[in-house]
Amino acid sequence: MKLKLNKSIQLRRIAFGVFFLWIISSSAAACGLATAVKDATIDDIRTFFKSQNKEVITFVGYSGAEYEDKMAMLEKAGLILDEFVASKTIVNIGATPEGIGAVYELAKRKGFITTGIVSTQAKKYNAALSPCVDYVFYVEDDTWGGFLKGSDRLSPTSTAMVENSDVLIGIGGGEVGRDELLAAKRSGKEVRFIPADMNHQKAREKAQKKGLPAPTSFGGAAGEVFKQQ
Repeated sequence: MKLKLNKSIQLRRIAFGVFFLWIISSSAAACGLATAVKDATIDDIRTFFKSQNKEVITFVGYSGAEYEDKMAMLEKAGLILDEFVASKTIVNIGATPEGIGAVYELAKRKGFITTGIVSTQAKKYNAALSPCVDYVFYVEDDTWGGFLKGSDRLSPTSTAMVENSDVLIGIGGGEVGRDELLAAKRSGKEVRFIPADMNHQKAREKAQKKGLPAPTSFGGAAGEVFKQQ
């Protein structure tokens, strides 16, 4: 029985791997969207989401740090998306394609409207936007998000993310994701967390560039807080 179960899991992972590679190879054709991009206040964003009258599920996780096992992350995200009705749900992330932003492609394949809320820091540093996001809102912010230094108040970007979400899903994640999940939980919103490692090689290279010791833990700041919950 155990052998059959393991074989079934392996076959499922192989099938999903083929599906994932197909998504990546055809994403340009599938997601060549005319993305609506806007500089927006928190009030503007609130008005938009209220006008949609849909449930909002927000994914947070690693961005530039990427994932050690991206296929596994997407498999888990896909199972979560399957719990929601596409016509009644918006999938919201941080607008960029790296890391957790790969979930945009899955969401569009499944028929969801997609949105992205991101700091104007992304515009300042010419960060690319995902080709699979329908609406992007740039929030005027001196930070990339998370709690404001020395406080438990969220930055404008993270405020907009948390306030307009009904469900927040963390799959790994750094300090910004950790802070958003903590604030969401504190406000009584539904929060789920799935442990996931950041890309090990990228983490080692980052530490080396900063003259720091090589990391021995890759679960991210969010994992440190939520892995036992």
